[in-house]
Amino acid sequence: MNKIFLLLLLTVFALPSNAQETLTVQDSIKVFYDSLFHFMETEYLNKNDVDWQSLKREVNQTIITYNSFQGSLKEVKTLFEKSNAFHCQVFYKENSYGVLHQEPSEEDFSKQWIKKYANYEDGAFEVKLLNDKYGYIFLPGWNFENIREKNIHNLAQPLYNQVDSLKTHYKIEGWIIDLRLNFGGNVYPMLLGIYDLLGNGKVWGSLDPDGQLISNIRLINGTYLDGDKMISYVNVNGKIISESKVAVLLGGATASSGEIVAMSLKGRDNTIFIGQNTYGATTTNEKRDLPFGAFMALTTGIDCDRNQITYERIEPDIYVLKGDNFENLLYDKNIIRSIEYFTKENKSY
Repeated sequence: MNKIFLLLLLTVFALPSNAQETLTVQDSIKVFYDSLFHFMETEYLNKNDVDWQSLKREVNQTIITYNSFQGSLKEVKTLFEKSNAFHCQVFYKENSYGVLHQEPSEEDFSKQWIKKYANYEDGAFEVKLLNDKYGYIFLPGWNFENIREKNIHNLAQPLYNQVDSLKTHYKIEGWIIDLRLNFGGNVYPMLLGIYDLLGNGKVWGSLDPDGQLISNIRLINGTYLDGDKMISYVNVNGKIISESKVAVLLGGATASSGEIVAMSLKGRDNTIFIGQNTYGATTTNEKRDLPFGAFMALTTGIDCDRNQITYERIEPDIYVLKGDNFENLLYDKNIIRSIEYFTKENKSY
């Protein structure tokens, strides 16, 4: 009996999605939560601060009351709440499970922002020329699921190409990177897409609870490197423009990988941050596969910039409250302040 149980533990993390059909509901629930607890106990950033025996006992007493596997996933929230894993999330089919956040309201966001949010599309970036001399990059969140090299490249290359087209055909006097609707997701194509503005070298990293560097992220000749491991790449063209002026637009919903993009621009010359404080999900998430086709975003480190400085949230150099105008960008107060920065050489902020 013990040998059979050990074999199950050794194989559970590789179960295919259709294996659920051969198990009872309670077997499926147990297999899933055993896997989830395994990753939390061994890799979660704050694993040493949690009484796992007590928490497992509490969760296990609850999950046995469910008569469906998907229904039992409601207890993921309980697990994350009680372990202070507010940035972790589980994804199964078309649903996500974690510590839920409230929908944006007009108390915190402008009507223009909420209207843009209502039409939000994952990964639907925009690259535009403003006033014939300013580059505008709207960079929303990107789906976290597929992080294979080829998929990352296929997402990043069109963004890179559009930025490259603007730099090639126009004399751009300043670039605006709009992260106001970047809720997070897959950071790889985001950073590769704006490679020309970041240039070569370290862009961000991840620290353990003791402040030791555990992940060192560099961009070299269009390649994204995590330490010495190549994650993905873009095919580069022409000169990099890493000394160009850049204004980074931030908002209260800028979170997770959106904050990493902002952090990657910290310490960069000729860069200003405009808008509002970001959400504050400045910890590193990595994808881990779970049984039955589910996967999770697992918090494994603390984000830091190229100089190993950490941030509870990213604060702007210039605060702009509810100044959004996505319908006419030249009337957007965040963009107006960006253009002031581009055009007034001696103005200090």
